[in-house]
Amino acid sequence: MHIDQWIESVPPTSVYALVALIIGLESVGIPLPGEIALVTATLMAVKGTVDPWGVALCAIAGAVIGDSIGYAIGRKGGKPLFERLGRKFPQHFGPDHLATAERSFHRWGMWAVFFGRFVALLRIFAGPLAGALRMPYWKFLIANVLGGVCWAGGTTLLVYKVGKVAEKWLGSFSWIGLVLALAGGLASAWVLKRRAARTHQPGSLTEPTGSDGSNGDAELRAEPIAD
Repeated sequence: MHIDQWIESVPPTSVYALVALIIGLESVGIPLPGEIALVTATLMAVKGTVDPWGVALCAIAGAVIGDSIGYAIGRKGGKPLFERLGRKFPQHFGPDHLATAERSFHRWGMWAVFFGRFVALLRIFAGPLAGALRMPYWKFLIANVLGGVCWAGGTTLLVYKVGKVAEKWLGSFSWIGLVLALAGGLASAWVLKRRAARTHQPGSLTEPTGSDGSNGDAELRAEPIAD
């Protein structure tokens, strides 16, 4: 079962906690599909199952708290922590991934934490790597909160608005779509019927004939194979 199907099967009152947990664990450094969880919960809000404000607030809380825990872990474990993780999980914490994230931090500083919230790779690395590189916590916290609010709040708002517009559009044009589909089906059936009628008319060009003008349904003759 995919993460989106799993979330949709959870009772509405538990969706908020689940969104916060998945995004929080992803922010700590565990590779989980936080963005998919957020989008799925927001689509549930479009259907009226949950409140979009609740989804956004829980996603923000999970992002900020998870990143802060990841920062503390990275500050305590340092780079040896990433080296051990790289040996165990090379697909997510390999040397190339770590080098890319580290270059981003050295170049952009606290803004790497902010913009990292919008990039899957940096979203996992942001907290632990900021701690390992000894970024001042107050800088990290500012970027962490701003990034969490913009990413979680912005994603929820965008998906919710687009979902509402799509839902309204589909509802308004459902009958038109049904009529067009029915008309297309009837037209296709009429064209096929006309072609079938022409095919079976006597003397039709599509009627198969043999080389001597006789019907092409003549019995096949076995020819000897030359030596």
